[in-house]
Amino acid sequence: MPDIHAPTKNQSTVRTLLRLWPYVRPVRTRLFSAAFVAVLASCLGLLIPLVLKWIVDGPVSDGDPGGVWLGALVLLLLGVAEALLFGLRRWLVARPLAGVEAAMRADLYRHVQRLPVSFHDRWPSGQLLSRGTTDLSLVRMFLAFPLTFLLVNAVTILVGFVILLSQEWTLGLVLIVPVVPLVGLCSLFETRYSLAARRAQDQVGDLTTLVEESVLGVRIIKGFGRHRSQARAFGSLARELRGTELHKARLLAALWGVITAIPELAIGAALVLGTVRVADGGLSAGTLVAFLSTALALRWPVDSIGFLLAMSQEAGTATERFFEVLDEPLPAPSLNPPGVGGAEGGLPGATPPDPEAGASPPAPPAGPAAPAPRLRGSAPDPAPQTPEGLNLPRSSEPDGSAPGTPNPLRGAGNCATSPARSADESAQLGITFHHVSFRYPDAPSDSPPLLSGIDLHIRSGETMAIVGGTGSGKTTLTALVPRLYEATGGCITLDGVDIARMPRDELRALVAVAFEEPTLFSASVGENVLMGGGSPEDLDRALDVAQAGFVKALPHGVETQVGEQGLSLSGGQRQRLALARAVVGRPRFLVLDDPLSALDVHTEARVEAALRDVLRGTTALVVAHRPSTVMLADRVALLSGGRVAAVGTHHELLRSNAEYAWLMSGAGDEGEER
Repeated sequence: MPDIHAPTKNQSTVRTLLRLWPYVRPVRTRLFSAAFVAVLASCLGLLIPLVLKWIVDGPVSDGDPGGVWLGALVLLLLGVAEALLFGLRRWLVARPLAGVEAAMRADLYRHVQRLPVSFHDRWPSGQLLSRGTTDLSLVRMFLAFPLTFLLVNAVTILVGFVILLSQEWTLGLVLIVPVVPLVGLCSLFETRYSLAARRAQDQVGDLTTLVEESVLGVRIIKGFGRHRSQARAFGSLARELRGTELHKARLLAALWGVITAIPELAIGAALVLGTVRVADGGLSAGTLVAFLSTALALRWPVDSIGFLLAMSQEAGTATERFFEVLDEPLPAPSLNPPGVGGAEGGLPGATPPDPEAGASPPAPPAGPAAPAPRLRGSAPDPAPQTPEGLNLPRSSEPDGSAPGTPNPLRGAGNCATSPARSADESAQLGITFHHVSFRYPDAPSDSPPLLSGIDLHIRSGETMAIVGGTGSGKTTLTALVPRLYEATGGCITLDGVDIARMPRDELRALVAVAFEEPTLFSASVGENVLMGGGSPEDLDRALDVAQAGFVKALPHGVETQVGEQGLSLSGGQRQRLALARAVVGRPRFLVLDDPLSALDVHTEARVEAALRDVLRGTTALVVAHRPSTVMLADRVALLSGGRVAAVGTHHELLRSNAEYAWLMSGAGDEGEER
């Protein structure tokens, strides 16, 4: 797991917040207008002391009741105008800032979806959730209030002191003296509060992770009677968060207390000196009233510095946490030169790249020679088109590295093939592993690779079973085909085309996957199955293949909502729906990771009988733990120690390989490897 509790980087809060400019720029006109309106409203408030001075030195001194009423009317109009302008400011920022928050949340979600699986292996989901909810709310609040009022209050204080000095410069100097200690205090507060704010927001992420795990694993917690231990863990994290929040409150209280006390003392000193000056006749009563009224009007801008700085620090750490995810590099783009592998550099019959999946849409070729786009799931061309005589370098970046960054682990093998067909053209078809090796990104650098020197060919239309002991790398090997992980050495080809050159969305339109642990979403049965592609007409066929007849008995058939994680269904039912999702789109290539492990013997036999018809029309790689699943395959590959130890038919390996015979005998209790 990454160091998501890293202390604040050596970077100012201002520099961090400036990274929000791309999101703020589209609404800058309304934000600047709102700031101008707020400054105007605040400056109107500073006119009130001047009106009071006129009333005291004029109508009051002259005994003119009409002048007093006129002054009162002016004060009322100024107050109403100030209130209306502040209301206008709020109206100007409400809608655009909601849009900014929505755009940031959409970008975060889109980026998280495109990040490699290795990223999600390392990051707790609660940390991602807190960044997409709590942190973005803090950013929106900063843009709506502190950002504007830090400017407004600064302008107000500046204008206010100009007015004070113009009225009586000696008393104005008395109020300016506390500025120096206040600046130093605010700087110290900023440093300490930023660390506390970062710690609190990280702890919110930890607490969110625990709550999510407890909700999703409530059956395990109740089944093992672990609710008390989970409650203790929750209480411990909650107490840590409470302690951090109290520490923040103490820092803010100390700052606010000092910020409030020092100006009050200065105003008191100015009041005493001013009274003495009025008694000596050196200052008019109206000027003293106006001076003190102006000083009191500046109390709010000064007093608010504390919590405005606090909100700014929290927004700064929230912005930092947000960009920690957005700065995670996406998987290296596929090397896809024009003319390689068909119209888009991939397999014939593949879907053109989807811009939302991270690949920019190619510009339409000029002239009539532009190849027509092919539809997802269309029948493959008679022969895959690969470059003639080209010796192109393959993508060198591992999954999750920055584009253009060389990876010393990446194999130097070249998978480019020629389109010229020879007598052994069938050797290029199907799935081929060329000296593939793999090490997980978070594995120690001196650890041996999980997979090493994998050379394996699954012929077109063939089904190959992968068998091996726990930890031998079966699931990892199958995850390399759809590029859920990137091979760190060697290369993999589909019908002769290196998958590293294919856009990921195109590759995954050709390869369907069913995992051992099925995942369903909060949607209907039909929507879950059709995530695998295909049309509504293919839905019934896929359910028949998976022997999912139980769907008809559900309250609303295929329209029945299965709930979060599909937990309203049994394990076998979820696994059959996951299998139906894998076959519904009639994929060219099929990867199945022990898809029948949760089925009873009779249901498994029926599924296998229906699955044989599907496997005849596709090239399949099947992780198998039981002889019944192995019998679906034409050939079997035995993985041992991260290498292919033997390849042959089931009966050949039973006779010639003792390890395979031992695994098939059931003496080795298989589990799920990483």
